[in-house]
Amino acid sequence: MDSLAGFVPFLLYFAIGYLLILGFIFIYTLVTPHCEWTLMKQNNRTAAVAFAGAFLGFTLPVASAAINSVSIIDFAIWGVIACVMQLITFFAVKIYMPKITERINKDEISAGIFLAVASLATGILNAACMTY
Repeated sequence: MDSLAGFVPFLLYFAIGYLLILGFIFIYTLVTPHCEWTLMKQNNRTAAVAFAGAFLGFTLPVASAAINSVSIIDFAIWGVIACVMQLITFFAVKIYMPKITERINKDEISAGIFLAVASLATGILNAACMTY
């Protein structure tokens, strides 16, 4: 039974992590000018790649926050910070590549790959910086 002692905290962290991820997906798809869901339903590879990069780029620091946080509230705060960093990344890429939305809508894969890698790089850096 000792091995199950951490089950309740696991469930709490997992549930909050899942809610953070769902919240990020909701906010991210509202903020981006293109509709990822519609584009992916239309088999737009670029939208899928870009969205997958943002999704993973957010999930990495959330996992790091779960590992390094000192409380549930601490975990949630760092999850929100990870969300903000991913949104900043999207807008930074949009400054560098102003027609990113048009390129994603046209299924220009290089634009999606660039956005995905920028999101992943942000997530990796964000996760590494969440150690204290």
